[in-house]
Amino acid sequence: MNKRTHSARVKGWKKRFLKNWQLYALLLPAVIYVFIFSYMPMYGVQIAFRDYRTSLGIWGSEWVGLKFFKQFVNYPNFLLLLKNTLSIGLYSIATFPCSIIFALMINEVKNVKFKKTVQMISYMPHFLSTVVICSMLTLFLNEKTGVINTIIEALGGTRQEFLTIPSLFNDIYVWSGVWQGLGWGAIIYIAALSNVPSELVDAAKVDGANRLKVIWHVNIPSILPTIVIMLVLSCGGILAVGFEKVYLLQNSLNLSSSQVISTYVYEIGIRGGQFSYSSAIGLFNNLVNVTILGIVNVVAKRLSGTGIW
Repeated sequence: MNKRTHSARVKGWKKRFLKNWQLYALLLPAVIYVFIFSYMPMYGVQIAFRDYRTSLGIWGSEWVGLKFFKQFVNYPNFLLLLKNTLSIGLYSIATFPCSIIFALMINEVKNVKFKKTVQMISYMPHFLSTVVICSMLTLFLNEKTGVINTIIEALGGTRQEFLTIPSLFNDIYVWSGVWQGLGWGAIIYIAALSNVPSELVDAAKVDGANRLKVIWHVNIPSILPTIVIMLVLSCGGILAVGFEKVYLLQNSLNLSSSQVISTYVYEIGIRGGQFSYSSAIGLFNNLVNVTILGIVNVVAKRLSGTGIW
């Protein structure tokens, strides 16, 4: 019975393939691209388990097992790196609802021209490079000439160099990211809201629901699967705090809050030439992210019935 079922499935697959071979042919270039640039380089992961020497190559270098993983865990500042990375990652996820709220607000605007204008203005920061954003932050937060300090002084406060205060680093990093990505992050929710059946909205209004009740009982439940999937994907990058922005905002006075795993990997991998050690840290980082992603996905699927797999 099992053999017959298996044979029937194979025949069905062959039939579908022959019927739609043109579509598979169109898909082939993308599959080849992903295989060459995403899967083939994965053989280099073994560098994390070898004492890599460029003169010997990957296969010629000595196999040392978990030596560099142990070295990272025993690193004196390991807990500080982990704490800083987790605090920024979790803080960033805490701002996750901002794009949803913005999308819901945009969806309630009836004036099409004003709506498109707001959307365009909110998208613009996304297209600015991280270097430009960090330069703007440095200028705005400058103690002597920064516009923020000028406003604070006008309101009776005292000027200060914000980027040298470790306790403010996370706030500056996260909320500048919210400003930069708010409009772009709302696109997917605006698209999901456009698919909410108008019949449901009209029925809710007939039953006496005001705008807030329509949002709470119709709009949000309708886009909930999208929200859950985006939240799960966000949780999968908790330890993947971007290197570039942290490094550009980093200075000797805020290192206690700005030294994260990615900047440490840069220091020891690119500048220090410890390729095996930095590869081990990167692999450790990815394994933790995948584990968190799996756990959050399981929890989300049990609570909401929606997940990424």
